[in-house]
Amino acid sequence: MGKIIGVANQKGGVGKTTTSVNLASALGVLEKKVLLIDADPQANATSGLGVEEVTYSTYDLLEHHAKVRECILPTSSPNVDIIPSHIDLVAAEIELVDKENREYMLKEALKEIKNEYDYIIIDCAPSLGLITINALTAADSVIIPVQCEYFALEGLGKLLNTIKNIQSFHNPNLDIEGLLLTMFDSRLRLSNQVV
Repeated sequence: MGKIIGVANQKGGVGKTTTSVNLASALGVLEKKVLLIDADPQANATSGLGVEEVTYSTYDLLEHHAKVRECILPTSSPNVDIIPSHIDLVAAEIELVDKENREYMLKEALKEIKNEYDYIIIDCAPSLGLITINALTAADSVIIPVQCEYFALEGLGKLLNTIKNIQSFHNPNLDIEGLLLTMFDSRLRLSNQVV
């Protein structure tokens, strides 16, 4: 059975996409079958894996414009497929608001393919909106990248409260894999204090 891992932090620039792409690629090199879902409208994971042309994206999946298999593209990274993102994903935050069971759209869409992959990695946007809530509702666990800088823990409490709410109302089995310290520089006292 495949494991779904969300990579989330509402703070931008902490290394979510770098973590997601490198984790997916490393697992692929270890001969694990991996699906990376780019759930960030900036689409950096998509471009980072060399995908230039997108027919169907995460937006189309959430809005039921396409089936999950239509959204999956191969990448040049061994054993790694991607559901790409596009700037259109910004609109999904607004369009999902009025939908019934809006928090479960991604979870439902992934049911038919979950067991075809060893790992599904979801690169979340820097927000705690409906798309990130969808990702965490679908996930088995979450990795929280935290930058080793002065404001590192700012907003972490809010993210942990959001995770607690998702565990209470939508996904009681969601585990926190841990905090992943990013951009660590051992020469800086501040980096060492964050650790």
